Amino acid sequence: MAPGALMVRPIPPVVAAALVVQGHYLHSFPAGTRVCLGVFTPAGLDGVVVLGVGPRFAHRLVTGAVAMDGLTLTRLWLADALPHNSESYVIGQTVRWLRQHTPVKFLLSYADPAAGHVGTIYQATNWLYTGLSQAQPALDLGDGIARHTRSVGSALGTHSLRYLRAAGLSPRRLPAAGKHRYVLFIDRRWRGRLAVPVAPYPKQEGFAHAGD
Repeated sequence: MAPGALMVRPIPPVVAAALVVQGHYLHSFPAGTRVCLGVFTPAGLDGVVVLGVGPRFAHRLVTGAVAMDGLTLTRLWLADALPHNSESYVIGQTVRWLRQHTPVKFLLSYADPAAGHVGTIYQATNWLYTGLSQAQPALDLGDGIARHTRSVGSALGTHSLRYLRAAGLSPRRLPAAGKHRYVLFIDRRWRGRLAVPVAPYPKQEGFAHAGD
C-alpha cells in the first residue's frame, strides 16, 4: 500500500484519545485539543493527528497573530504497519485539510531532546526551526509519564502536589527543559511575520525518532 492510499478526515476526540493513550509514546491525551484527524486505510483507522492550543503565548512568535491564528501539533501517531513516508504524507494532508476547512494561519510543533527527538519529520517536511522553547513545567504522577501541569489540571481539577497526594497519587515535579520548536505556515503569505530567527536544523548521530 502506498501512502497515497491514506485518507485524513475528522474523528471524535474520544476516539482519538483512545488511540493516543494506547499507541503514542507519551500515553496521554493533551488538554486544549481543538482538532482530531483520523488516518484511514482501506482496512480502517490506523493513525491520528491531534492539534490544540499549545503554549499560552506561542502565537507571539508571529507578528500580529492572535491565539486563534495558530494551532500546535500535539500528537501524531501512526500504526507501525503503515508504509514508509506515511508521516510526511499525513502532515501534508493535514495542512491541506486545515487550509480548506479552517482559518488557521500557522502550525507549531515541538520535539523533546530529553526523549532523544530532534524533529526529524518536521525537517523532512520543511518546517522552520526556531531554536529551543522556554522550559515548561511537568509532573510525573507516579507512573513514569511526564505530563504538562495544564494537562494534569484539566484532567484532575488541580496540579497541586498536596491535593494530588491526598488523592492517593505519588506526584513529583520534573526538571524543566526546553524543546526543539518548529513552525509551519499554512498561509504562506504569513511567512514574513515570523518574529524570531530561523536556525539550522538540530542534528544527532544515529537514528532519530520521527515524532513530536
